[in-house]
Amino acid sequence: MIERLDIHSAGIPVLCRACEARHRGVCGALDPDQLVALSKTSSRHHVTSGAELIGDTETVDGFSNILSGVVKLTKTLSDGREQIVGLQFAPDFVGRPFREESALTAQAATDVSLCSFPRATIEGMLKRSPGLEHRLLEQTLRELDEARDWMVTLGRKTAGEKVASFLILIATYIDPEFDPRSGSAVFDLPLTRAEIADFLGLTIETVSRQLTKLKADKVIEIENNRRITVEDIERLRFRAGI
Repeated sequence: MIERLDIHSAGIPVLCRACEARHRGVCGALDPDQLVALSKTSSRHHVTSGAELIGDTETVDGFSNILSGVVKLTKTLSDGREQIVGLQFAPDFVGRPFREESALTAQAATDVSLCSFPRATIEGMLKRSPGLEHRLLEQTLRELDEARDWMVTLGRKTAGEKVASFLILIATYIDPEFDPRSGSAVFDLPLTRAEIADFLGLTIETVSRQLTKLKADKVIEIENNRRITVEDIERLRFRAGI
């Protein structure tokens, strides 16, 4: 388990004390009084896989911290085609403050647990809390770096390296408490074969073939077509060209 910072819990709302967003997400920048104020307007809720959180060009009324699960971000082209452009995991912040409309569609790729709050509350806190603004900037820059890395994956890596890179991405982020030093991982794929193919710019047949090859080479085990077991993360990283 990843070692957490020892954050004093006096004055912290009960629901916030064990929350990943407070320990590692944007809420970690808030003091107890700010957390209390935020908790008065926030709500926790669960959405099922496939549910849309916010649509492309929809008016943004609120934002959310992901507490568990995976959210996929898609961009819709003028002819109606969609492209998966990113994935978000706990404790990522869903939404972009100070924008009237969403530029992407955010959809639950798995069952997702969220802590949501009104747009006005967050934007007001951003004006009063440089720490919160800094946390959001850090997340934005991290996502930019990840997008650039993913451009390399899509533009230069082989089909086998792309699929292995995708599995590394999921293994690393799907469990908020995953420790890369453990050397192994077990997780359920949050996307279908068709969605993985879309995300990687491959065909469904190619994705299935590469997964079968990784299984045959005993780099991964596949159970029920979705559950992946990786006994040696370094072997998978090597196949990803990392």
